Amino acid sequence: MSCANCALGVEKALNNQPGVTKANVNFANNIVSLDYEPSKTSPEKLKQVVQSIGYDMIIDDDEQERLQKQEDQSRRHFKELKRNTILSWVFSIPIMVISMSYMGHSNNMLNYLLMILALPVLTVFGRNFFINGWKHAIKGKANMDTLVALSTSIAFLFSLFNTIYPQFWTSRGMSATVYYEAATMIISFVLLGKLLEERAKGNTSSAIKKLMGLQPKVATLLKRNASGVELSAMQHVQIPISQIKAGDLIVVKPGEKIPVDGVVISGYSYVDESAITGESVAVEKHDKDNVLAGTINQKGSLIFKAEKVGGNTLLAQIIKMVRDAQGSKAPVQRIVDKIASIFVPIVITISILTLILWLTIGGAEQFSRALLSAVSVLVIACPCAMGLATPTALMVGIGKGAQQHILIKDATALEQMKSVNAVVLDKTGTLTEGMHVVTDWVWFSSGNRQGSKSETRQELEKIILELEKRSEHPLASAIVGYLKVNSNLSDSSDTMLNSFEAIPGKGVDINYKGNNYWAGNLELAGERIGKGLSGKTEEFERIETLKQEGKSIVIYGVGKEMLAVIAIADKIKETSFNAVKELKNNGIEVHMLTGDNISVASAVAKQLGITHFKAGTLPGDKEEYIKELQAAGKTVAMVGDGINDSQALTRADVSIAMGKGTDIAMDVAMMTLITSDLQLLPKAFALSKKTVRLIHQNLFWAFIYNLIGIPIAAGLLYPFTGLLLNPMIAAAAMAFSSVSVVLNSLRLGR
Repeated sequence: MSCANCALGVEKALNNQPGVTKANVNFANNIVSLDYEPSKTSPEKLKQVVQSIGYDMIIDDDEQERLQKQEDQSRRHFKELKRNTILSWVFSIPIMVISMSYMGHSNNMLNYLLMILALPVLTVFGRNFFINGWKHAIKGKANMDTLVALSTSIAFLFSLFNTIYPQFWTSRGMSATVYYEAATMIISFVLLGKLLEERAKGNTSSAIKKLMGLQPKVATLLKRNASGVELSAMQHVQIPISQIKAGDLIVVKPGEKIPVDGVVISGYSYVDESAITGESVAVEKHDKDNVLAGTINQKGSLIFKAEKVGGNTLLAQIIKMVRDAQGSKAPVQRIVDKIASIFVPIVITISILTLILWLTIGGAEQFSRALLSAVSVLVIACPCAMGLATPTALMVGIGKGAQQHILIKDATALEQMKSVNAVVLDKTGTLTEGMHVVTDWVWFSSGNRQGSKSETRQELEKIILELEKRSEHPLASAIVGYLKVNSNLSDSSDTMLNSFEAIPGKGVDINYKGNNYWAGNLELAGERIGKGLSGKTEEFERIETLKQEGKSIVIYGVGKEMLAVIAIADKIKETSFNAVKELKNNGIEVHMLTGDNISVASAVAKQLGITHFKAGTLPGDKEEYIKELQAAGKTVAMVGDGINDSQALTRADVSIAMGKGTDIAMDVAMMTLITSDLQLLPKAFALSKKTVRLIHQNLFWAFIYNLIGIPIAAGLLYPFTGLLLNPMIAAAAMAFSSVSVVLNSLRLGR
């Protein structure tokens, strides 16, 4: 496709087919996204439709094959374009030198030489302009090729007439001027512009190429004999990753990339997952751990069972999501499409009016200038710049987001984010880690049972470990994990409890070596201690402080003595503090919703500096909260990670899912932050603003260029300055306008 009109033509042809509900054609990356009913049409039929209007469509079912064919096609096209551009300039430069050297001199033999040199440029190196222009003409359509073909044909045919029959003009006292240099230089400049444009457009998809580069080409399949015994390494088989099936056993050696998603069944190693998850520290992997395609095994060898292969791997899904997003259209693009659809006919009309006006005012003596002006109008008009303004900026912006672990599903989300002035954050898993951990462990010295001997402390910790291992309370696992890490206690213990009794809603009672130990909440502690938990005691003040921080309290004791208090909380992510601060500094109102109680919610909100929050919310409550904000005139973004957030995500103007959350949340959301780093959120807002600003810049320059360039080419300045735009200069300006739009978009990548 040579310009936005080509894309619109393909789009219109597909949208007119039975069974097609929506077709979007992206001029910048040559991708069509289709919604269609398989019962009424098929990709093969749609391919025939595209071929009938002069194009072709790659429809391989295999994503990798399709991408490879598109890459091969683009490479061949660029190679042919480069050859035609070089050879066109090889012929055009001598024509230009000769024309400039003998300007004003009438030499018919020289004109024949110029004609011979010009013929290859028009008929061989620039033939595609005429072929494509003709294909559109017979269907009653016009595009950029139409403008180039018309302008160069007029210049060449006028020059050819003057070469063969110069007497027509000389007999009337006028010179038989030829414009072979204009015809050939127009072709050369436009070809050069297309070459630079294609190279720049290739850079806009660099993010996709980097993601595709993460995928290894082959994998080592573990072979076993009929008895199930693993064969020697020499008998392992190297196969293309396209042949891996779910359930296959794959061997990954140190330094190799993991080819597909799976689960480790043997081996131990560290895997660099930074390219996918953004986690800078290599992750330890052993039995039953998940591994992801595209990540790098570091030291040890791993054997894992393939679970997700082909297009089902996380990496393949990321690539598909980025490609789909880059192929989508922002709302502003639809306005541009409407203008582009009538742009070329308007330019042709202006060119004809220019010719008529010059001849009306100046008479036949001004025919040469009239023709030059009409040709310049055709050449300088550039629908390409308008067609490239939005998609190139989006491609770079969405690609940049993918490199920063921000997955954007469509262009609408990127454009809408710039208007967001209120962000609603789910607490658990978004602002917090989403898992309970021990934050405080305080031993009290009121009883002689703890004493000062480390072995007494260790014995108490063993009792607590055994107690919590038997408990079914949700907080028990946090305490068990804490003791294993901080006290070097293992699952195998020589501590035998004589009895264990769960007290519903309060805690547990145990008996060990004749002593009654207990663990539970404040209510149970009050009952066991007898005197309650009131007053100005050290224990009471410490517990009150922890409660005010929104932490869950577990108290341990023996008999009527309090031995220890443990505070457990869903720890706030370190990145949440800076993320909330940045959002507020950017003028975005921050709200927090949580299903937790008011004390926990207020404590978290206070630590993060969030003044708007609501506790005890159910999924429907979260949706209602967002509706209330929208009714108050807010443009709302919702960030969540759970199934209970899906209603609110659907309701929000912009929905954002945390990548380590549930699949439902990610399916519903317009945008996914792959890592748990909430600082990606301010980056996403900044990326949106920069991308939209680039789109506006590109559109401004594309429209201003045409609004100023076309009148100048028509000769508007000639009565005042004597300046008449040469078609060669017009062609150079047109070529530069398209390239400048793409280069401006590429600035975002830096």
